[in-house]
Amino acid sequence: MSGQRTTARIAVVTVSDRAARGDYEDRSGPAIEDWVRRVITSPIEVARHVIPDGRAGVADTLRQLCDDDGADLILITGGTGPAPRDQTPEAVADVMEKELEGFGEEMRRASLAEVPTAILSRQTAAIRQKSLIIMLPGKPAAIDTCLRAVFAAVPYCLDLMGAARIETDESIIKAFRPKG
Repeated sequence: MSGQRTTARIAVVTVSDRAARGDYEDRSGPAIEDWVRRVITSPIEVARHVIPDGRAGVADTLRQLCDDDGADLILITGGTGPAPRDQTPEAVADVMEKELEGFGEEMRRASLAEVPTAILSRQTAAIRQKSLIIMLPGKPAAIDTCLRAVFAAVPYCLDLMGAARIETDESIIKAFRPKG
């Protein structure tokens, strides 16, 4: 599509009180960054953020990344379970313009084949302006499962939104773009 940036801006956001305080090492954010760098073959810029749990703080971070930083893709990990501080879905709901529920459905389906607690996840995806936000689980193995389940649709979704174009290593993930 005309006017698209040639370098995609990808934000990786880890939502965790303990990681934000430095009580433990963030493993999810680096796992996501490694995954996208392995799969995406077109130019990308990746910025990682570690923030505490909490609806207002997560929503503020997402507004900044979408509205001011122009992130094309935001991959957010953490805060999607049933615990009281897990408020990432509510924060995304506060900032989104459109929800893409199929992402959450497919990620839970893929995860359920591996672990019965996948039904506790409240993952989804959403659009704000030209940013696609995808909520992921917190464990690196589960992140891989979920990204493999949905990523074939991400490049075309970004195309439709007018975000930067991304290409994938077809030996890992074959991006689906309809012909003609």
